[in-house]
Amino acid sequence: MSVAAPAFEADAPADGGTPLIALDGVDKLYPSGESVVHALDDVSLTIMPGEYVAIMGQSGSGKSTLMNILGCLDRPTRGTYRVLGRDVASLTPDALAALRSRTFGFVFQRYNLLPAISAEENVEIPAIYAGRPKAERRERAQALLARLGLGERAGHKPSQLSGGQQQRVSIARALMNEAPVILADEPTGALDSHSGEMMLALLGELHAEGRTVILITHDKEVAAHAERVVRIQDGRIVADERQKAPAPRASTFGAEHLDLKAHNPFFSDLTEAVKMAWRSMAANAFRTALTLLGVVIGVAAVIAMMAIGEGSKQDILGRIASMGTNLLIVRPGAPGVRTTGANASLQAEDAAAIAEEIGNVVAVSPERYTTATLRVGNIDYATMVQGAGPGYTAARDWAMQSGAMFTQADYDAYAPVMVIGTTVAKVLFPGQNPVGRYVLVRNVPFQVLGVLAPRGANAFGSDQDDIALMPLSTGFIRVFGRRYLNSITIAVEDTARIDETQAEITSLLRRRHRADDFQIRNTSSMLDMATASADTLTTLLASVAAISLIVGGIGVMNIMLVSVTERTREIGIRMATGARRSNIMLQFNTEALVVCGVGGLVGVALGIGVTWGLEYLGATVAYAAGPALLAFGCAVLTGLVFGYLPARKAAGLDPVVALASE
Repeated sequence: MSVAAPAFEADAPADGGTPLIALDGVDKLYPSGESVVHALDDVSLTIMPGEYVAIMGQSGSGKSTLMNILGCLDRPTRGTYRVLGRDVASLTPDALAALRSRTFGFVFQRYNLLPAISAEENVEIPAIYAGRPKAERRERAQALLARLGLGERAGHKPSQLSGGQQQRVSIARALMNEAPVILADEPTGALDSHSGEMMLALLGELHAEGRTVILITHDKEVAAHAERVVRIQDGRIVADERQKAPAPRASTFGAEHLDLKAHNPFFSDLTEAVKMAWRSMAANAFRTALTLLGVVIGVAAVIAMMAIGEGSKQDILGRIASMGTNLLIVRPGAPGVRTTGANASLQAEDAAAIAEEIGNVVAVSPERYTTATLRVGNIDYATMVQGAGPGYTAARDWAMQSGAMFTQADYDAYAPVMVIGTTVAKVLFPGQNPVGRYVLVRNVPFQVLGVLAPRGANAFGSDQDDIALMPLSTGFIRVFGRRYLNSITIAVEDTARIDETQAEITSLLRRRHRADDFQIRNTSSMLDMATASADTLTTLLASVAAISLIVGGIGVMNIMLVSVTERTREIGIRMATGARRSNIMLQFNTEALVVCGVGGLVGVALGIGVTWGLEYLGATVAYAAGPALLAFGCAVLTGLVFGYLPARKAAGLDPVVALASE
């Protein structure tokens, strides 16, 4: 049962002023197996602005639990807690964070400084979450540290400071936002006697300035410095005694400290979050590198695979386009039936009929081919010998490198003449000009009239330059024997009417043959099919690469979840100094974004490097800004998506539980 000392009522001002802190019937229960532990049991307490109160009790008495509730780090299970008449139970977590930021300054027994940053930066933390400008908070932090005798140690990290110096840094942090209430939890517990005396003297100075000081201690000598001592035992207040008459002083608490609106701009928060993210990455460099690896590989794979896919696509389409996209190729055999070329259904007269009767035709070339051995001196070379019409080069849009194409007169005269490809020319006439020279084909001499311009491999990988052309009429007599065609190549003038022209040729050949013993291929359709196939291949490659990027994102999420667990105490410190849930969310999401962003940039560089290397080794690749931007954007999106869960987990932590974490 709580004891209300007579002096309790006497502390209220004669004008009936509102108490700074008022607890009424507060309980705090913790489940313990099947039972419940009463950390606080029916606690009622009133503290007026400007008081210096010591809450004294042994370990386990509930005094730290009481301090956590007073500082809005924890909520009571039952009862009412009001700050200047405002019921704390009605406040949202973010409003409680704002109340902590503007009203309470915490001085912890274990200092609770962030080890990776300097003393000055530790002091600045509450001002960051209060939205104060950088220059202003830096100036105030330096002034506070100088006042506490740490001006020359402002740039040192906590590990470089003594216990007393670290505690003074924590006091400077508590004063950063000019908090009117100082909550000191065993502030001398980890200090030597000299440092402890200095700490108590400093608290006395702060009280003399008008601040309300609430001191949590188990030591009677420490409690003796307060004006009022509240004793707690087994979760209940057992005594409330006035040790000294309160000295007249103006309170520093005002209505502005209950302004719980958010004043910190988003971009200021983001800047600080990025800065903290870099520090976090630097503090765990090896783990960060491993985390980056998955994202780097994913982004590089996306860029390299899309470059390979696009390069292959352009290569295939280029080869098909080199055949001409305005061509109709007629072959013997029924549609859908694969022919071997031994089908005699296609005749030279069909080509002549097409040239005479079908409009929208630029050139028609009847063709027959076979493999034969060409001889020049003691050099023999087997190549494809093709009989064609004079319109072959026009139909195929194939220019001459040297010499000239055989003419209609050559065709009509069955002239033994020939035009060869560059591959044949290099083999049979190494370092020589073939034009005007003779080549033996089955012991028949053919004069070389010209050399075709080089074209390289076609869409099927065959060397287009490994060819020897002769008039089809000559070929029938000298080389081929039977007078049938392997194909007819038709060049169309207006490609917009190519389907119409194809239908007309189909109708003509049906009339001539009285059967569907031929098939017509449209190179424009072939190009569309090849484009679709290449697009499918590129998509497949990109999908495989994207999977590796997702795997990298999952790795980021796992590492960030581990980071949340490892930094639980840091999160508690930030919340105690005024960080809202949105601040914590932004902090951890930003860290994931920075990791993935850096990984994305490195991955882009690596992907471009790999692509360049593949090109150097002879692979066909296509450079484009799109895949790089897409991969980097996906990396950033991965950080945003996979950083959300760890960030939400961090933001959802209970401040008092987070602070208790080791």
